Amino acid sequence: MTDVHRRRFVVRGVVQGVGFRPYVYRLAQECELSGFVRNDASHVHIEVEGRSSDIERFSTRLESEVPPLGRIASVETTRMPSVFEPEFCIAPSGPTGHDREPSLIPPDTAVCDDCVRELFDPADRRYRHPFITCTNCGPRFTIINALPYDRPNTTMGFFDLCAVCRKEYADPNDRRYHAQPLACPRCGPTLRHERDGQVTIGTDVAIASVQADLAEGLIVAIKGLGGYHLAVDATNDAAVNELRRRKARADKPFAVMVPDLNAARRVARVGSAEASALQSPAHPIVLLRARTGSCLADGVAPGNPLVGVLLSYTPLHHLLFARGPDAPARVPTALVMTSGNVAEEPICFDDVDAHNRLDHIADSFCTHNRPIHTPCDDSVIRLLNDVELPIRRSRGYAPLPVQLPMSVPPTLAVGGEMKNTFAIATDRTAWLSQHLGDMGNLETLNAFEASVARFIQFYGVNCAVIAVDAHPGYQTRRWAMQHKADLGVVKVQHHHAHLASLMVEHSHDGTEPVIGFVFDGTGYGNDGTLWGGEILLGDYAGFERWGHLREVLIPGGDSAANNPCRTALAHLHAAGVEWADELPPVIVCDEAERRVLAQQLAASTNCVASSSMGRLFDATASLLGLRHRITYEAQAAIELEVLAGKADRSFPLAFSINEDGSIDPTPVVRGVVDAVRAGVDTAAVALGFHDAVVEAMVACAASIREERLLSVVGLTGGVFQNVLLTQLATARLREYGFDVLTHRLVPPNDGGLALGQAMVAAHRRGRVPTNEAATERLDGRWSPCV
Repeated sequence: MTDVHRRRFVVRGVVQGVGFRPYVYRLAQECELSGFVRNDASHVHIEVEGRSSDIERFSTRLESEVPPLGRIASVETTRMPSVFEPEFCIAPSGPTGHDREPSLIPPDTAVCDDCVRELFDPADRRYRHPFITCTNCGPRFTIINALPYDRPNTTMGFFDLCAVCRKEYADPNDRRYHAQPLACPRCGPTLRHERDGQVTIGTDVAIASVQADLAEGLIVAIKGLGGYHLAVDATNDAAVNELRRRKARADKPFAVMVPDLNAARRVARVGSAEASALQSPAHPIVLLRARTGSCLADGVAPGNPLVGVLLSYTPLHHLLFARGPDAPARVPTALVMTSGNVAEEPICFDDVDAHNRLDHIADSFCTHNRPIHTPCDDSVIRLLNDVELPIRRSRGYAPLPVQLPMSVPPTLAVGGEMKNTFAIATDRTAWLSQHLGDMGNLETLNAFEASVARFIQFYGVNCAVIAVDAHPGYQTRRWAMQHKADLGVVKVQHHHAHLASLMVEHSHDGTEPVIGFVFDGTGYGNDGTLWGGEILLGDYAGFERWGHLREVLIPGGDSAANNPCRTALAHLHAAGVEWADELPPVIVCDEAERRVLAQQLAASTNCVASSSMGRLFDATASLLGLRHRITYEAQAAIELEVLAGKADRSFPLAFSINEDGSIDPTPVVRGVVDAVRAGVDTAAVALGFHDAVVEAMVACAASIREERLLSVVGLTGGVFQNVLLTQLATARLREYGFDVLTHRLVPPNDGGLALGQAMVAAHRRGRVPTNEAATERLDGRWSPCV
């Protein structure tokens, strides 16, 4: 043959563990090509041979018909000499080595519709098999212990395939070809139920026992994909309240799992965007507006009109909602599914650890013998203008990478203290870890250290730079100084990292600064005070603090976050408003507490100067009588947002903006007090407060545009988890012609810090060209972070 050509394709992206090789095999057969496809450590290697027109057809379809879970980042093609192979085959995986390029590990995904149909088909050999999976679904990230992603490198390597499964595994035309978690009831993991020392093994008896426990109002610890859940019947008030008592979780809403979309619509309002998010391969927890009068117990989300809903995402979950052999008279319709941990600790994923830490909470355990190598909690999102706004990025998303707008040296960014995630970055790719939690205990620190080691092993990145938050008290910074002091440690200012993270999401190249409204609860400022209401003009190399919320002395510093009433009294003091007996925060603080606070404020002792917008939201919630003491982070601010959403009008409030760019809250605080005394509808005041914040932002942005000719605005920091505020601010800023950036890939809260830290550290180390012209244009007030 004269028209025989050969071409090599090197495909990078999420192309291992997602059915990519059998897809390529079938595509090559359809295009009548010979050659091979194989996994290498960092990519998929394809060589095809045949007529030129068939190779072109293959090349076109290769990227347009990717399997559901696949994501192609790049394709490199090279012409090769023909070798006249007789057929196309799937070759064994290529070699690995320490000098390999990093590979992309796929996240865990929800069980697919095909597997669910087989799960409930009595004629199927995997009928009611709680571990049914295929190349289009199931565990990935949580079972991988080495690369490349082959069965011996997963926790399923412990299970030898039976003859039938082995045939499926080896057949490129089968949906389960090289599905590494593949198994069946004959050769796969087994389910077990444990209660009061009694153990039952087997799917039907274990499921029926769990259903009976739930119907009895008991708390069951259930082992899932990335760890344990604590489950109770979400319609049983007594069971939900008992779970709260045992877990010491007074008010924070619980997530609710339901079997399908119809069930979700019975407990919450679900539009098309919400439905798409719920049914996406990630199956995250989606914060939805609860339906009044639904079957859910009041204790699921006390005093909160939002409820976190997720659909069943494993075969085991589907079986829990279905009637099977020996099922009790009543099977669940909705389950509380909260992380299996003690408050503030990481999720349990090891069976022995789970029994040690959860035994005083759970009445029974539903477990299995498939090990979890990497723990991974559920993800949480909200919808902002029908687009996902991540609140917690974990299962279903981690460890998918974020593409960087420019290359960086090998970097470990350790993130923050709250909602910790870290990142490994090199060249133009950053891999973000799963959610790890708050670093205030040894268990989370140990989980952090173990996860960092796994990522370095997985991706083979020898980090030359380590990025840390500038706060001297953060555990992550201490860990870096103790364990990685031999690397180049770069301190990154907290709010600069927030802004840089948002810029990376939007592929901003940093050639022009962005106007950043960075509003959160607290972050260590360059001047040693607590920042949190920041207006920054920044790129990756540095930032200028153009303006900020005017500082207020807060008694107790960070500890004031748990006591909005104290923050309210501090703002009253700063605004020159007397602590009158009729004001809600004054009423709730007894005389002794008020006396101590007054002494501290008068002498400026045990007080920290704070420009926190988050604390101002808390103070306003207390002034309106909403919430004076909190039991979970941002509780007061959340309730203020909820109240504002009920308003049919907005009470007029306005900040003063000083010539130095500081936003003075005094007129707003006084206006709220006047409204309370006048008996104005609190919802109208709450909405008026939101509007006042937005109008102050618009005024500052307009002044900056006039001075600096900048027109791109970024909204970041934990305060912008507030969807009402973000929607109002986005709409108003766009009315004024601004290009507005909001989060869509990583959370606006501290869960997104590491991404920004990595980019800033790269510039601080001088590895990436800085924008000198922009620096000069900012009149010499540019700060290289710290």
